[in-house]
Amino acid sequence: MKKFNSKSSIDLAIHSSPMSSLFEQPKNAKEWEQYMLAEEQIASFSNNGFVSGIKIMTDEQVDILNEELLRLHSLNTEEKGLFYHYESNESEDPEKVLFHAIGAWRVTPGFHDLIWSPAYRMAAYQLLGQSFRLFHDQLFCKPAKHGGVVAWHQDFSYWTFTKPMHHLTCWIGLDDASKENGCLYFIPGSHKWGLLPITGLAGNMDAVKGVLNNEQLVIFEKKVANELSRGYASFHHPLTMHGSYENFSDRPRRAVVINAMNHQTLGNTAGYYRMDALQSFPDMLQDELLDSQYFPLLFDGDKELKDLEKNIPKVDVNELYDNLIAI
Repeated sequence: MKKFNSKSSIDLAIHSSPMSSLFEQPKNAKEWEQYMLAEEQIASFSNNGFVSGIKIMTDEQVDILNEELLRLHSLNTEEKGLFYHYESNESEDPEKVLFHAIGAWRVTPGFHDLIWSPAYRMAAYQLLGQSFRLFHDQLFCKPAKHGGVVAWHQDFSYWTFTKPMHHLTCWIGLDDASKENGCLYFIPGSHKWGLLPITGLAGNMDAVKGVLNNEQLVIFEKKVANELSRGYASFHHPLTMHGSYENFSDRPRRAVVINAMNHQTLGNTAGYYRMDALQSFPDMLQDELLDSQYFPLLFDGDKELKDLEKNIPKVDVNELYDNLIAI
């Protein structure tokens, strides 16, 4: 791997391609096939709103990111300024800790290059059904014994400042994730519920029940634990209801999240009621294409796959995204 100054505060968003050899890139269309999701996985995502157990990183790659993560917990003011959001503890419970930060890809080379991981990019292309850009990344870290919750929510309920609703979330474990240390949970089929009100992100796990109807409350009790080995990922739809409970174990539960969007996504900020939350984000002007250096194009299907593209299973975009809600 090419060496970089890990203490540099230069904005790595100036690099619109991998900076190192941490993730070897396919040299031709044929080499993308090894990362391709099967039709059964695509169908599971379409039906349930999530798919899991997809290997993104080796143990060695995870170790490199965890080393960088240690530094990201203790940054100077200038370095923190590169993040769109940085909270050492976002938990609403004073007895718990939830580290949450948005923008690590702009600060360290490993997290920068993760968004170009071939296994991630191939799966995201299939599950979005189109070429796509980075929306933003996130870090969620729960320390051993007193890690806080991430309350039940739908991602797009926080992202209505963009349009259309054509996003995808990838959750990657930097530790083995289990029920004991606060793994993610999904509600199968909840991506078909439509857009629900926000009930909080780091507080009461039961608050979401107040916005569910009787049928949804029954389905809610069938939640599925997303237990994963480190380096493995799950992908979920922007309307899929998900959350994670406390970490009472002796092990930390660290994770990185990559949020992607259709390459033609536009800003939808006019009249957005939470503009204060976007103060540190890049400009996202009403009806203007989000194509600045802060939203790099991560996958161009026509360029990367050429004739192979027509043989790759993908979701039905009209069924899964465009027609579920109108923004």
